[in-house]
Amino acid sequence: MSINQLWVEKYRPSTTDGYVFTDSDTRTLIEHWISDKSIPNVLFYGPAGTGKTTLSKILINSVEVEDVDVLHVNGSKEGRRIEWLRDKLDGFCSTMAFGTYKIVLIDEADYLNPQSVQPALRNLIESFSDSVRFILTCNWPHKIIPPLRSRCHEIKISSTDITEFTARAATVLVEENIEFDLDTLDTYVQTTYPDLRKCLTLLQSNSITGQLKVVKTNGPVAHDFKVQAVELLKSGRGREARTLICANVDPEEVDGVFRWAYDNLDLWSNTDEGQDEAIQIIKRGLINNVSCSDHEINLSATLTELISIGK
Repeated sequence: MSINQLWVEKYRPSTTDGYVFTDSDTRTLIEHWISDKSIPNVLFYGPAGTGKTTLSKILINSVEVEDVDVLHVNGSKEGRRIEWLRDKLDGFCSTMAFGTYKIVLIDEADYLNPQSVQPALRNLIESFSDSVRFILTCNWPHKIIPPLRSRCHEIKISSTDITEFTARAATVLVEENIEFDLDTLDTYVQTTYPDLRKCLTLLQSNSITGQLKVVKTNGPVAHDFKVQAVELLKSGRGREARTLICANVDPEEVDGVFRWAYDNLDLWSNTDEGQDEAIQIIKRGLINNVSCSDHEINLSATLTELISIGK
């Protein structure tokens, strides 16, 4: 199998027909903007890997804005600095568009400095309201200051259900002629859901022989220790899974593990009652995580409670 082309880019939809909308109202609105060849300022928000940037690019391409009239920015990098906004973004917005208007796409806008960059961006949006449109994407909309949010049309991009997620991942494997069994694929799905981008990256890294690598619980697997943890949990070796997670998770990733535990409730129980209990345990763990001086101990205790549900 060739790895010259990343699957996340190869299989990125380029039109609304290929994009999986989870909300019919969002599809109707996007198609209306495309039909009018005009868009407002937009804020797409939702979990990582659910298609916010993809939908932004589809929108930009469909309204037929000239490439030179589009500026794509990563808010977690250059967008953090007020100097970037003054020296680069202001200059881009100030020059005349080749077409009807310009578009600025800012990914990870929740990383923009809320004390300096975000207020300045708000003023910039107002100053160039006739000639520039802004599309912002973020995971956490509460990190965007209210005056900036109020100047954007907010659209939540929800996760696809796990069945659709699995089907999309399986389709890519079939297209790439990768041999796989559904149980192995399920392990990768439960590791990465709802982040399809991460899932495809992990699948590609573990399919270089033309066959999806079966996860070994005592050996290395590309990129993510949670793959092995899922396999351990599925085989009833919860204590080993807990030990593996706590030994490998970085302090800044702890909140992400709680979210992963919530996104994969069927790892803890197959009953509605058991999954309800899991939600309560995860909530308590998150609350305790704020006040606990040792986050690893709190995470270990939470995982212990979750694992005990299925016993």
